[in-house]
Amino acid sequence: MTTQDDNMLGRARVSDTPELEAYYGELATAEAGALWTVANRIEPWYPQPASVPVLWRYAELRPLVRKALDLVKAEDAGRRVVMLVNPGRRELSAAAGLLYTGLQIMGPGESMTAHRHQASALRFVHEGTGAWTVVDGEKLRVGPGDFAITPNGTWHEHGNEGTDEPVIWQDGLDIPLVNALDAGFYEVHPDLYQQARPVPNESVLTYGGNLLPYGAEKWARPYSPLLAWPWERTYQALRDLAEATEGSPYDGVIMEYTNPVTGGSVMPTMGAHMQLLRPGQATRAHRHTGSVVYTAAKGHGVSVVAGQRLEWTKGDIFCVPSWAWHEHANLDESEDACLFSFNDFPVMRSLGFYREEEQEG
Repeated sequence: MTTQDDNMLGRARVSDTPELEAYYGELATAEAGALWTVANRIEPWYPQPASVPVLWRYAELRPLVRKALDLVKAEDAGRRVVMLVNPGRRELSAAAGLLYTGLQIMGPGESMTAHRHQASALRFVHEGTGAWTVVDGEKLRVGPGDFAITPNGTWHEHGNEGTDEPVIWQDGLDIPLVNALDAGFYEVHPDLYQQARPVPNESVLTYGGNLLPYGAEKWARPYSPLLAWPWERTYQALRDLAEATEGSPYDGVIMEYTNPVTGGSVMPTMGAHMQLLRPGQATRAHRHTGSVVYTAAKGHGVSVVAGQRLEWTKGDIFCVPSWAWHEHANLDESEDACLFSFNDFPVMRSLGFYREEEQEG
């Protein structure tokens, strides 16, 4: 193991002198600088995320989210969302690393106008039975526990066709990443609304049966042709897998939402998982590059993240910053617990940055 000492040979260890201070001033006038003055900070021994572990309690957020219904009109807000902001990433409006998340609410009968943007987006429904989204002409009807995606560049709009209760779902986007790369675009649909095709949940009917339909090989877009994954099928898949395998020692019984054509992540910049913790199960600690935003989909438990104990129950949201040690436990001795999560692992893997480490002992 290499000694992590910034005074060792091979690290920047220049001592300032009056002559050097004057030299730095000359460089500054030319909009330049000396690398050795910042090298150890911008090239750390290991990841030094600005993000910190945070737990957002749904019971505390829910009344605040519902309050927005009376304060802000849908047509004025575009999307009525309460974003969840990490104290270490406020300037990016990020929840962890370069990932954004927020809780969007739509009142009975509301519909939002169509738009598209460079950022990729995903949805995880918390409550309400009337939620829908139209993605490039396909109308998706989604309910609690359902997961849906809005790949970058696709026209999309949202609404609630229920008559009595609001819909609350969680948005996840890579907006901070897109902005960090100065690659953001945003457009409002020229007709304000899309004309939906006649068959709702068309991609679910086509690709949701674990069999590839005729012509699937012609799908050439970089994201999944399947746009929604119902909770019931997902949960049953986890229970089936739990009968066949012990699962991961770090994540319990975990499955990734995938592109059915390629087997890869659902979108190029964000991946998503659902995991099941058996009654009373506690996992071992590990860490990895890449940030993760978790949502308690079922049950209650505790996660220890970078030494902080985050006790969660259904609807709660928490984050794991990159390279933070973390472990999970189901506090119920009789019922399983489930965690939904989304991450930036596809970016880490595409760039060759992904690394993982297990805690010894």
